[in-house]
Order: sequence, then structure tokens, then C-alpha cells
Amino acid sequence: MKSSFQQRSPPQPQDDSETDEECITERTHYPAFMIPDLFTQLPLVRDALVTSTSQTQDETVDTCLPYLAGEDELFMYNLHGVPNLDRERHIKFLHSSLGRLPGRFLAADASRPWFLYWALSALAIMGEDVSSYREALVDTARGMQNETGGFGGGGKQTSHIATTYAIVLALALVGGEDAFEVIDRKSLWSWLCELKQPDGGFQVFLGGEEDIRGAYCTAVIIRLLNLPLDLTPTSPAWTSDGTVDLFSGVGDYVRRCQTFEGGISGQPNAEAHGAYAFCALGALALLGDPRRTIPRYLDVPRLISWLSSRQYAPEAGFSGRTNKLVDGCYSHWVGGCFPLIEACLSSPGAPDQAAGHPANAVRLPPVPESLFSREGLIRYILCCCQDQSKRGGLRDKPGKMSDAYHSCYVLSGLSSAQHQWQLAPSGTEDDSTAATVDLVWTVLPYLDDVQVFDQKNLVRPIHPVYAIPLHSQQAIRSYFLAKEGF
Repeated sequence: MKSSFQQRSPPQPQDDSETDEECITERTHYPAFMIPDLFTQLPLVRDALVTSTSQTQDETVDTCLPYLAGEDELFMYNLHGVPNLDRERHIKFLHSSLGRLPGRFLAADASRPWFLYWALSALAIMGEDVSSYREALVDTARGMQNETGGFGGGGKQTSHIATTYAIVLALALVGGEDAFEVIDRKSLWSWLCELKQPDGGFQVFLGGEEDIRGAYCTAVIIRLLNLPLDLTPTSPAWTSDGTVDLFSGVGDYVRRCQTFEGGISGQPNAEAHGAYAFCALGALALLGDPRRTIPRYLDVPRLISWLSSRQYAPEAGFSGRTNKLVDGCYSHWVGGCFPLIEACLSSPGAPDQAAGHPANAVRLPPVPESLFSREGLIRYILCCCQDQSKRGGLRDKPGKMSDAYHSCYVLSGLSSAQHQWQLAPSGTEDDSTAATVDLVWTVLPYLDDVQVFDQKNLVRPIHPVYAIPLHSQQAIRSYFLAKEGF
């Protein structure tokens, strides 16, 4: 289907502030791009009630439409109306993000591990070798690690599950024995036991809040570092009969976080949020075979319905909550949920999802095609999320500045949209065995009738659960599987 928006002449270099916002529908003497009308027109169904929320949504659509229609002067578009990924400029921006930052970043000092992970991950997804940062990262991580276990946001800061997760992933990205051996696994395991709660969840730091981030981050750390599941006697969840371990009750905790909408909240009885949906799916996938654990603890059809509602037209990106705006970071937090669900429903040997749930016996059919518009998400990312100024990097949406956070998760979402995953048959009915957590994940480029991006814009596949490139996940997991004890 051809769009009513028409192609302009080749763009000429100009200052960032001079971007032409003129509606391209007035230019009728150039050949049309092959852009479906869905991405170039206002929504066909509109609520007549005008609110501040609806007005902000309309303003966002007005901002995005020219970019989606191929109107931006600073891009060269292909026949599908999609620009190239400006790798060189984004890579330069991300390398600068790993250097000395301006004084205004002092307020984000406790998030230093995140800045490291975001920039390294984004570089790795674009194919960069980040091992040159190994020595500097090792020195930095060593200063953030506490003797009592875990990593803080900086030296002498309280250990937090989120910053510990970020440091572990950053070390996995740079790879190598020097990086892996920085981690004091014994004290880390002991600290995780202290975070474990009797209701199945985890606090994010000692005495802190308990939410679904704790469950996901802890599960990632346990599996990557091959930590034991046994609890220490000082754990709040410890029982004298030894029947409770680090993963006990996690599935039930996740189940209690599914809301009436079908989405997942950070804690029971709170608002559904896209990032928590990804954390819930990731945590369940790490408990065992996700083809069994995910439908065992979640109402998958309702979750799919809620996730699908997060993708908008014409923007084609995702929002994080009901009645919120599209944001590039949800390309991962929401978009990254779909490849995992699709793999669980469509992989060879997928079990009967209704097994063990007589009260909720919904037989889920295989997925014949993608559950979300991969084309739409790719269009939003490449058209709307690239900072075209000299700064480079990826952003939330047009009009916003790029940053390492959005660069990481926008590129993660692009990777998820460009690839499809399958799980090999597990050969076991037991979710708790090591075989299930080391299932073979295979990945291929997603081939659709229309591949709207040029082949040179294909990025590296990231593991659908760990959200880092597959080779990085395999390297750190294999290293610690080969070690005996601490």
C-alpha cells in the first residue's frame, strides 16, 4: 500500500535547529515511498472527549508523523521510507558516555553501574568490541563491591540489587577471567539470601522495598553466576526443614502482580507497567522451562492483550502504561516481551500450557505470525528515535535528547524486532532441573513479506531473557558452570 506522503529531493546538510517541519503532503511531484497509511495518518478511531492526556497524545502524533512520512531533511530514506541506522555517530556518542561526564551528572552518582551497562550494551549490540574497557571496568567494579555482598552505585554506597545486576551484566559484556573473578560470589549469595522474603519475593536492598525487579535481577544473577539456591539460616525465608530455597514462591509472587488489565505491576495491587512485564517474564523463564513456567503462573492471553494495547498507531512505538505516551525505551521493556512469548508458544516440543491448571485450562495455540508489528516498531526506532544532530545516540521521541539509557533499550528493541527465537525441546517434564535453564535458544533474522530496513542495519541478537548479546551470556554462564564451589 502506498502512502499519500511523497518523497522529497535528497537532503542537504544543515544546522540541527533548521529541521523542516512542513507537511510533505503538499509535495506531489516526487515518487511516493512505500509506507502503509497506518503510519502516516491520524488514528481512524478517536475519543471525542478532550482531556490534557488526549491533547498531549495528539501533540506527540503531530511531532512523529513527519519523521514517519520520510520528511526529515537530515536522513536519506530507502524505498520503504526508512533511514539507515547511523552507527558511526551513535558509537561515537556511546564511547563519550563512558568517559568523564559533566558536573550535572553528579546527581546520578548512585546510577554509575547503569551508565556503564547501558553504554557497553548498546555498543555491543551494534557490533563493537567492548573488551578494551575490561581493565577500567574491573577497577571500577572492585571499588563498588561491598564486603557484605553485592555492589552499590559507587564506592561506600549501599548494595542494591539493581546496581548489582547492572555491574554483573557489564562485566559479562567486557568478558574475560579478570572481569568474572572480580565478583565475590560467596558474599553475594549470602546477601541475596538476606533479601529473600517469606512471601517469595525479594527486597531490592536490605530493609528496602520488595518488588518484581528484585525477583528478575536476582534470578539473572543466580543463573549467570551459577549460585546455589540453598538459603543461609539468617535468611528471613529460611525454614528448618530446608524445603525453601531462593526460587521458592517466586512464581506465586509474580502471579500476584498480574493486574485486572492483564499487565504486570511492580508489587501486588499496583499499576501495570511495561518494564515489570518484562521482569515478570524474565524471572519465570529463569525458574525453569519458560514454556511451562510462564503459562503456569500468568494468564498469557490477558497479558498479550495488554502488551498489544501498548503499541500505538500511527507512531508504532510502545507506551509503558495505559494512556501514556510512546517512548523509545519501551521498545525493549514491552517489545522485548513478545519474542519470549512467541518462542514459548511456537517452539518445537512446546507442552500443553493448560497442564496443571484445571481451573484456568486455556489451551494456547501456536503463534502463526508475530504478535506485534515488527515493521511498525522498526519504523519508529529508525525514523523517530535517532538523534540526527552531531550529538548522535538514541532518544525517547523527536524533540527529546539522546542518552545512554534510551540508546541501550532502543537498540535492544530493534534487535528483538529484527530476530526470532526458538527453544529446543527440553526432553524433561521437570522445571527445576539444570537442563531446563540451559535450554538451547536458537535465533534467526525475522523474515517477513516486507523487510523495511536495509540489511546493513541488522544489529546483533540479544538473549531474550538476559538482554545481552548471546555470546556474552554464554561465556559468563559457561565460566561459572565449570567452577566447583565458590
